[in-house]
Amino acid sequence: MTTRQSMPFIRIDDLMSHQPFPDDGILTRTLHDDPSLKVVLFTYSKGQELSEHTATMPAVLHFLEGQAELTLGSERIKVGPGAWIHMAPKLPHSISTQTPVRMVLYLIKQGAMPGAEEGCA
Repeated sequence: MTTRQSMPFIRIDDLMSHQPFPDDGILTRTLHDDPSLKVVLFTYSKGQELSEHTATMPAVLHFLEGQAELTLGSERIKVGPGAWIHMAPKLPHSISTQTPVRMVLYLIKQGAMPGAEEGCA
C-alpha cells in the first residue's frame, strides 16, 4: 500500500491479497481515515459471527469474496462477491459467514463534504 503524506491519493495494488484470511476469527485493517471517510478491510474465517450492532453514520458494505448471511434490521439476506449494501445510521445489523469472507466497510462521516450534493466535478 502506498501511503505517503505528500501524495493526494492512496493506492493498493491488490486488495484481494492485502490481508490474509485468519485461521479462526476476524481481522480488520484500516485502509484510510480522514474527516470525510473511514475505510476498513475485514477478513473473516468460515463460521464467524459479528453480533448485532449499529453505526452512528451511514455505512457501505462491499463484499469482495466469500458467502455470508446478513441481518439488516428485521431482514435476513444472503450475500456473495460483488454485493454492495448501503446502510442508514443506527440500522441494527449482524453478519454470519458461511465461507471465508473479504469485505470492505466504508463509514461516511456526516457533514464532512460540503457541496457533495452537487456531485463530482
